[in-house]
Amino acid sequence: MNRTESLRGRTIVMSGGSRGIGLAIARRAAADGANITLIAKTDVPHPKLPGTIHTAAAELERAGGQVLPFVGDIRFDDHVEAAVRQTVDRFGGIDIVVNNASAIDLSRTGELTMKKYDLMQDINCRGSYLLARTCLPALRKSAVAERNPHILTLSPPINPNPRWAGAHLGYTIAKYGMSLTTLGLADELRADGIAVNSLWPRTTIASAAVENVLGGDELLARSRTPEICADAAHVVLTSPAAETTGNFFLDEDVLAAAGVTDFDKYRVAPGRADLELDLFLDT
Repeated sequence: MNRTESLRGRTIVMSGGSRGIGLAIARRAAADGANITLIAKTDVPHPKLPGTIHTAAAELERAGGQVLPFVGDIRFDDHVEAAVRQTVDRFGGIDIVVNNASAIDLSRTGELTMKKYDLMQDINCRGSYLLARTCLPALRKSAVAERNPHILTLSPPINPNPRWAGAHLGYTIAKYGMSLTTLGLADELRADGIAVNSLWPRTTIASAAVENVLGGDELLARSRTPEICADAAHVVLTSPAAETTGNFFLDEDVLAAAGVTDFDKYRVAPGRADLELDLFLDT
């Protein structure tokens, strides 16, 4: 692929991003000199989770980016519309959308409350659709200006193996809804020159979700760091939109295709061979 190599001067709108994979992707873009809007609710410190939108913005600015921290909720149309409007006013347009925000609850159907079910659908599926939809006019202008517009969603390949829906139906519906957004928008926007792809880690990633929801310290030790997703996202987002759309990428495959051979640097616990395969992947 004939990559642009740098995101300098590009403007990114990201849902979430105050910690974890989203922050790592934003930090990699900031190192290039990108403009970044973070839309997140984390205005004050959480008792169990590190970071706020403000600490993230300060970190990204130290890394070399220009940052607009927007305290808001992507479940609400007016919040997203205001964030997009303020981004265009400050940076002059939008070139990239990263659908990073996601809620997770792996409870089985009988134990999953409808309140939590609705939260996952609203943030994961509807929020991704809403943010992409709201940014479309700016993305189309980016395409006309040949600024290589992309939509990247952190969601898995749609796996027909029923084990995933059978294990945690509510969460599977929410994540596959994000992936269906990629599938549909890639086809719909192909003629506009806007790339639409999904990215998913092959292994579990050391994040708050892995630590607090999936498996604690032991699973963290069998995981990779968020930087592998950040480096893979950078490869995708610097690839030509006309040639790179409609894909469900795995981080490791993206980097291998880009010539990366050393994956040990991404291990949380160097030397361990028992990496944990992430959700929705069979092999």
